[in-house]
Amino acid sequence: MNRWFSLSTAALLVIALGHATVQAAEQPNILWISCEDISPDLRCYGDDYAVSPHIDQLAAEGVLYSRAFSHSGVCAPTRSGIITGMYPTSIGTPHMRCRGVPPAEVRCFSQYLRAAGYYCTNNRKTDYQFESPLTAWDESSNKAHWRNRSEGQPFFTIINLTISHESQIRNPRPETKKRVSQLSPAERHDPAQAPLPSYYPDTPLVRRDWANYHDNITAMDKQVAEILQQLDEDGLAEDTIVWFWGDHGRGLPRGKRWIYDSGLQFPLIIRVPEKWKQRALPEHPEQLAAGTVNDELVAFIDFAPTMLSLAGIDIPEHIQGQAFLGPQKAAPRKYIFAARDRMDERYDLIRAARDKQFKYIRNDMPFIPYSQNISYMNEMPTMQEMRRLDAAGELEGPQKLYFRQVKPVEELYDTDADPEELNNLAGDPKYADKLAELRTQTRQWRKDIGDMGLIPEPIFDEMKRPGGKYAVTADPVFTITDVNDAQRSYQVAIASPTAGSSIAYRFGKGPYQLYTEPVTVKPGQKLSAVACRIGFRDSQAITFRPGATTDPPAESETPDYVHWRETLDKSDLLEQLAELKAIDSTQPESVAKYCAALASEQAAMRYWAITELYYADAIDEGIADKIRPYLNDPSPVVCIAAAQAIAESDPDAALAVLTKMLEHPQDTTRLSAALALDELGETARPAIPAMQNARQDKFKYVVRVCDGALARLGVPVD
Repeated sequence: MNRWFSLSTAALLVIALGHATVQAAEQPNILWISCEDISPDLRCYGDDYAVSPHIDQLAAEGVLYSRAFSHSGVCAPTRSGIITGMYPTSIGTPHMRCRGVPPAEVRCFSQYLRAAGYYCTNNRKTDYQFESPLTAWDESSNKAHWRNRSEGQPFFTIINLTISHESQIRNPRPETKKRVSQLSPAERHDPAQAPLPSYYPDTPLVRRDWANYHDNITAMDKQVAEILQQLDEDGLAEDTIVWFWGDHGRGLPRGKRWIYDSGLQFPLIIRVPEKWKQRALPEHPEQLAAGTVNDELVAFIDFAPTMLSLAGIDIPEHIQGQAFLGPQKAAPRKYIFAARDRMDERYDLIRAARDKQFKYIRNDMPFIPYSQNISYMNEMPTMQEMRRLDAAGELEGPQKLYFRQVKPVEELYDTDADPEELNNLAGDPKYADKLAELRTQTRQWRKDIGDMGLIPEPIFDEMKRPGGKYAVTADPVFTITDVNDAQRSYQVAIASPTAGSSIAYRFGKGPYQLYTEPVTVKPGQKLSAVACRIGFRDSQAITFRPGATTDPPAESETPDYVHWRETLDKSDLLEQLAELKAIDSTQPESVAKYCAALASEQAAMRYWAITELYYADAIDEGIADKIRPYLNDPSPVVCIAAAQAIAESDPDAALAVLTKMLEHPQDTTRLSAALALDELGETARPAIPAMQNARQDKFKYVVRVCDGALARLGVPVD
């Protein structure tokens, strides 16, 4: 067997077979209208303050999903899961604006649709935590539209609306200002009438933000109407399944970035035309009747398999979501799961599970306060107002919760009785069984998906890209499979030896197409191809030349690459980390257990052992002596943890390490050093020159941390 050929063509042949299976029948068009940073704050969801008539009308014509939840409270990890159908904590894309290297089997689900004959367009946000491959879309731009397809071709189109993004509440773009200014007085929101959550202070600034947020939603509602009007004008409404959704919760404090329902729950409305209801729900098409409210749990990672199910494409086994529509619809979910990892420049580690009523939250870094200083978030007037009032001691009741200095290890909420998730039931014996159930489900989910979140990001970055170098997809190779002498044409197969690669090809300077089966090259045509693998650099473009060698590259020409997931699967590191984090740091015996973990061969174990000792306030002279050797650990992030831990007793040695690590070539190592210096406060004063130099760092998150640290030390920053 030609192993080189099988690596790159087996999956593509499966896709091609799927293509042949579904192309014979008419296919539904599918339109996604997505928006940003909104909770279900719409009139159709019961928000009487909202003005959203066109979305409300869509809900009246379709199905409103009342329990749709994201797996993350922020856009990039959310979209990484949407496009792949997999949890970011499983494929290595959980940290905000990281650049992942998912396992070889992971694809953008749009590739399967393209292989089945769909014209797929994205207008235009990607934010997948990896570069969108050439093979993902027929077009991805601000001009992408279903109208650019071939006549009669089924389409999948995404149009992403940005007017409701958090930034538009506080600093609207000219386009946002223009659209909001065009709202009638009846469509504008009176701040005095704003129904604020009880955890917000009731001040004019906070009310203004809430009103601005709703004004933006109303302006966005009109954009939705414009898109639906285009569909009607083209005579496509009866052929197109329309989805409307937001990418996570509202872009205000304790909403976006958090995994309370205010950060996870999003609006989801799906309108299925009469002709496609039998396809969408073969056994119960009546459940898609106009005005239906569906209370099943739906997760974002279910979007990809549901799309494939609707299109009649077999759902690949590796996809972790489940279809909630189409012939492959699964049984209703019992639970949804979510995660919070690094948000911009600040680390946290939280996991959650939810059934229809109860939410469980596990804080693996309870020593990190809710009120972390995240620069972008701090630009919101509401956040500034909350911080001002907290500093003045003027917050009351639930408003104080956000500023607790430590988090409980576990949280449990009855979301029916307590939709704002303020009354933590984790310590109430009456709810012990529910706590145990959701705790067990969370642990099992983390184990099942291979959650890599406990591996410190600098260690993980080195695992996924040793030395910070991108792997490069091997060049495509052309193989002539048939020759038509009469027409002087060739049938040409294209493949790359890189596992997980896909091929984009084109003739001349035309648009790239997804390769699924041998292509015909006629006289005078110039065929070129690029090989893509998610998380790798693309290959160079290779041109087909009849008569040139078609032998596959020698084995030595394909660089060795061991994927981080393969490494993890061959070790018990994740199990070790889970056991270490399960230690109750409040118990006296925990210190001995953490000290024992210092001897681990695994850098991640050493890191967490030192970190837990530090935050348990266990660093006496003896423990400091045990940690001091780790200032020279082979792992930079372990050195940083050790320096932070002993800084009080040996500031000179600690600051020498931290300032050195501020110049490390790896972005997240420098970020970790900056965060340690920031947390040390006054102890870090001798490092002011190093932090001032770091303000020129190419990694913006390092700059943000150093700016904040310097400001808190009284050093002016521009």
